[in-house]
Amino acid sequence: MQPKKIMICDDDRGILEMLELFLDLEGYNVICEINSTNLTKQLVLHKPDLLLLDLWMPIISGDQLIKIIRSTSEIKETPIIVLSASVDGPDIAAGLEANGFIAKPFDLTDITDKINTILKN
Repeated sequence: MQPKKIMICDDDRGILEMLELFLDLEGYNVICEINSTNLTKQLVLHKPDLLLLDLWMPIISGDQLIKIIRSTSEIKETPIIVLSASVDGPDIAAGLEANGFIAKPFDLTDITDKINTILKN
C-alpha cells in the first residue's frame, strides 16, 4: 500500500522541517511548500491526501488559499487542517470549510490524531 501524501504549507522553516521529520517517521510521504504563491500549483501537481496549512503567511494568507483551493475543481476536495496561533483560528477554519484546526504551539499527538481521523488510517 502506498503511504498517504501530506503537504505542509507554512512560512516558518523550523515548523516545516519539524513536521516533515515527524510525519516522515509516522510513515507519510511529506511534501513541503514554504511559499504560499506556489501552493495551488503544487497541490494540482502532487494531489496530496491532506494539506496542513498555516493561516498567517505573507503574500497569500491561509484563508485566501482555502478559498482558492475550494474553488479549484482539481483540488477542491483536498482535506485541509489549519494550523494557527490565532484565537479566531477555529472560527476562521470552520467558516472556510476546513476539515480541522490545530492551535499553535501544537502537540504532535494532536496532529497525528487529527490526520488519522481525517484519513481514517
